[in-house]
This record gives sequence, structure tokens and C-alpha cells, in this order.
Amino acid sequence: MEEVKVGIVSKFFAQPSVAAIELTDGSIKVGDAIHIKGHSTDIEQTVESIQIEHASVATADKGASIGIKVKDRVRPHDLVYLIKQ
Repeated sequence: MEEVKVGIVSKFFAQPSVAAIELTDGSIKVGDAIHIKGHSTDIEQTVESIQIEHASVATADKGASIGIKVKDRVRPHDLVYLIKQ
């Protein structure tokens, strides 16, 4: 199993538990497994939905600012990795 950095968390919204992520190094799609890692963050989950400007999309590419639901709190500057099987 390999992890590839795709982005960085820019904001966290407690209600409804959404992370704003800047895709700096790669793309992401619904169904991908991701790992969000930081100083006090360590979450692995599957991407269930992606939003850009409040519109749902199936995939987002490098350079996009996206929002995804997360199962736990994340923090700005946490790194987002795509888990490749």
C-alpha cells in the first residue's frame, strides 16, 4: 500500500464536519481511500462526496479547492494522502 500526497487542509467546519482541502499535488475522486495526517490528526477514510463551490462533483483535479465530509476533526495544514492499493 502506497500513499501519495494530494493536498493540504485549509479549514475545518465542525458542523457538518467538513474539511476544506487545497489539492496541491494530485487529483481525487469519490470512492478513493484517503489518509489525513497531522500533528494530532490521523484519519483514514473513503471519500463519499466532493463539493466545489457547494456543487457536488465526482472528481477534482490539482489546483481545486474542495470540501469533503470527514469522520473526525482535522486541522489546517494537515496533509492529505491518497492511498493506492
